[in-house]
Amino acid sequence: MNTTIESTYRPYDVSHSAEGSMTLQFKGRMDASNAARMIEGVKSLFANQLPSSLTVDLGKVTYLDDFGTLVLIELRDLMAKGNVTFHLKNANDNVQDVLSILKFDTLETRVSRVGKRSFNMFTRLGEAVFGHLADLNFIFSFIGSVCLSFLYVCLHPKSLRAEDTLSSMEKTGVDALPIVGLISFLLGLIMAFMSSVQLRQFGANIYVASLVGLAMVRELGPIMTAIIVAGRSGSAFAAEIGTMKISEEVDALFTMGFDPTRFLVVPKIVASIIVVPFLTLFSDLLAIVGGLVVGVSMLDLTANAYISQTLKTLTLFDVFWGFLKSGVFAFLIALVGCLRGFQVSGGAAAVGQATTSAVVSSIFLIILTDSIFAIILRYWS
Repeated sequence: MNTTIESTYRPYDVSHSAEGSMTLQFKGRMDASNAARMIEGVKSLFANQLPSSLTVDLGKVTYLDDFGTLVLIELRDLMAKGNVTFHLKNANDNVQDVLSILKFDTLETRVSRVGKRSFNMFTRLGEAVFGHLADLNFIFSFIGSVCLSFLYVCLHPKSLRAEDTLSSMEKTGVDALPIVGLISFLLGLIMAFMSSVQLRQFGANIYVASLVGLAMVRELGPIMTAIIVAGRSGSAFAAEIGTMKISEEVDALFTMGFDPTRFLVVPKIVASIIVVPFLTLFSDLLAIVGGLVVGVSMLDLTANAYISQTLKTLTLFDVFWGFLKSGVFAFLIALVGCLRGFQVSGGAAAVGQATTSAVVSSIFLIILTDSIFAIILRYWS
């Protein structure tokens, strides 16, 4: 037979059964105004002994907020420490909605997992493997989305956001001209100076022009330009999209009916593919100018002889080959930058990590792709 004991603390009633179980019935409002007193009251109630099971009756609760939910969480955790069965009953629709929004049921599982988490080597290895598999799945999904977006843009050219594309072309190409030009000029200067030390011993000063021109147009020009663009624009793409992701602007675009990939990614990739090859040609030109300065000032070559030797060495295929590689590098840089941006989750620290990852991944793919191009060129020619 059940006996009801009216608690001196008004917001709840307590009922005991002969089997040792207990029913705790809250009533009225469970909010910030009385949550602290409720927690103090229930802790004092179970200070001496825990029941065999506890049922919390929410049938008379008229209002519940996150502070009231905290009372239930404290009560549940207290029972969990004593291995006491805990149940909720008679919660109305409003109370159920609050508990669902605050993920009351899921929170219990998360807390218990954190407490029992193992940090041995095999656990970390397994987590890393599953994490990389999840990343791989996201990468394939993202690439598929990009391909579908490009297909849609090809079929509907007016859907390409021309204004954003031009803005990205300006930021990626025009704004990068000073730093690309300076680094390329100095690189050509250094290459010409270092090679002249050796070639001058054999009276082959004129071949400094051949060395600088061929090395820059085929290899160093595309690579150096791509690395600079990865550091400037690839990181900017990741930071921009990552910031939009954590501020839920990407979700807002999706809610409004826009395809985030077509809206954000396609203009950046198109802009990069267009401007980076021309940026590479500008880099090649400035590097040749740097070599020309050394040739005229240190090797007693005339400007006409240096330029003639450069044109004699280079072929249209060499220029096209560097142009092609630059386009591929540009695609990889923009794709990786946008991918890392969409992978951001969490806070501001995640944006910084995505930015760093975008630059590192882009440089790695640039070097890897250039190696593949070198192998293709070796067996092609």
